[in-house]
Amino acid sequence: MLRVVIIRWFITIAHPVGCAAVVSEQIDYIQGLGDLGEGPKKVLVLGCSTGYGLASRITSAFGYGAATLGVCFEKAPTERKTGTAGWYNTAAFHHKAKAADLYAETLNGDAFSAAMKQEVIDKIKADLGQVDLVIYSLAAPRRTDPVTGEVYKSTLKPVGQAYTTKTYDTDKDLVHDVSLEPANDDEIFNTVKVMGGEDWELWLDALSEAGVLAEGCKTTAYTYIGKELTWPIYGQATIGKAKEDLDRAASAINDKLSALSVDAHVSSLKALVTQASSAIPVMPLYISLLYRVMKNEGTHEGCIEQIAGLYKDCLYGSEPTLDEQNRYRMDGKETNDDTQAVIKGLWDQVNQDNFHELSDYAGYHHEFLRLFGFDVAGVDYDADVDPLVNW
Repeated sequence: MLRVVIIRWFITIAHPVGCAAVVSEQIDYIQGLGDLGEGPKKVLVLGCSTGYGLASRITSAFGYGAATLGVCFEKAPTERKTGTAGWYNTAAFHHKAKAADLYAETLNGDAFSAAMKQEVIDKIKADLGQVDLVIYSLAAPRRTDPVTGEVYKSTLKPVGQAYTTKTYDTDKDLVHDVSLEPANDDEIFNTVKVMGGEDWELWLDALSEAGVLAEGCKTTAYTYIGKELTWPIYGQATIGKAKEDLDRAASAINDKLSALSVDAHVSSLKALVTQASSAIPVMPLYISLLYRVMKNEGTHEGCIEQIAGLYKDCLYGSEPTLDEQNRYRMDGKETNDDTQAVIKGLWDQVNQDNFHELSDYAGYHHEFLRLFGFDVAGVDYDADVDPLVNW
């Protein structure tokens, strides 16, 4: 038994009871929506253990009664050390799915590899026959090419020119300026290789060739586009180049798999607190201000609310919200001009002295801790916990 404590912002542990409580909250939300209508029946979620991927799995299973097969890359617990939050999230999901008599299997390993693609195909053939929805929600700092074995590493840099802006250091509680040098061609290329659409396309190719995609199968990959304040580090940066490649991949998937009537779209979702976003310049400050504004407007949503809306209004809606690039847009409550104008006004004012007054940093901090099962209501953090939780 371990007593779990946390130190500062670099969290390498997770609380199994807290993670289970967060999963239960999301399941309760979905079940509280009632009959959601038409939806998926057999779902593959690539990147199923945290964030939007986990919310997609929960929505599929507990909103539509779907069988779900997940893929993730999580570290198992030992007697002396906790597992990752994704490990405990997945264990909690399995427990709830079993109690509800829902099919749920998870494969743990490198989703970029050819071996994992084959393992998934074999599992679908053995248990499900075919899948009718494929969610692509993978996020990683590096990727090994399954053919050449070359390792690509992503870079978070602007493209074209240097960029200086405000940011917030969560460790030092410090608002300060940060300057980023522009990426070179190799850094751009590597980032597209890691975060672009190549692997999504390879997954759909492999699934199609194996005959495990149902006719009319839907697939979507998640992205963040943002607006003026975040464009220099997203839309006009190395990440933005990778996101452009997702649009290319969606078009390629639709063209190649048209005989199966496969329907591929990129889905643009709102900014949320994640472990990755906390390390991206601009984002901790931007999200802290965003949370204040959207909560004041009554429009704030978390992962589960965003994904429930995506399924109902876009993936299985009769009139989905699409932009000129054929993307599903679920970020309108964030990116509309009125909301952005309020955020911009706060951005221009914010400094070290007034940051906590102008922002919802308390909400940001709370959401960050919840990613790892901490600061969850009703959980006794003074109690010893058993880290050895199995799927």
